[in-house]
Amino acid sequence: MTIKIFCDIADLNKIKKFSKKKIVKGFTTNPSLMRKAGAKNYEIYSKQILKNCKKKPISFEVFADNFNSMIKQGVEINTWGKNVYVKVPVVNSKNQFTGPVIRHLNNRNIKLNITAVYSAKQTARILKVINKKTRVIISIFAGRAGDTGKDPVPEFIKSIKISKRFKNVEILWASVREPYNYTQAKKLGCHIITIPPSIIDKIQNFGKSFDQLTVETVKTFLVDSKKSRFKIN
Repeated sequence: MTIKIFCDIADLNKIKKFSKKKIVKGFTTNPSLMRKAGAKNYEIYSKQILKNCKKKPISFEVFADNFNSMIKQGVEINTWGKNVYVKVPVVNSKNQFTGPVIRHLNNRNIKLNITAVYSAKQTARILKVINKKTRVIISIFAGRAGDTGKDPVPEFIKSIKISKRFKNVEILWASVREPYNYTQAKKLGCHIITIPPSIIDKIQNFGKSFDQLTVETVKTFLVDSKKSRFKIN
């Protein structure tokens, strides 16, 4: 099975650069990435991104915390482009399951990316409120789970298994920590993995021999030492 690589970034210049790369099949953003990129007006900035990403799927997240406002934002975000996925957290800040939001937007045939998922139990709850037609991505945060000492792999295995009867659902490996996560996600049968630009660059080194990597590493050290004009004695 082929796994799709999405780029996890909101920086305009990097989106423009990575949208040209064949290895990148789509993009994911979130309010934190938007803030880091310097966005002041969420809608205006998102539409600037869409000028550089017209065909590949891209997720924009709602940032409201009550269900009615989430729905309103989701409906509006969906109008920004045919390639847009509306990103909705699986719970709000009060730990209330956003099932009513997911159901409402899904019933309006709005493509969704359900985010901040950590467990197969959460995946199961999502599957209970969606149809089997409209596209839904379920983003499971592997790296953040691993940061707390928990193994995310069993949750992926269970989530992939229970979602197989939904042909419209894709499981996404989120919060990547290292290039090897790509290999892990691929072996598990994840449909998508979203990766920051720096790690995508490293994945493009896959397939190189240890000899090639050794020579490239030594050349890098040599170039840097010459640029710094290092001397001994």
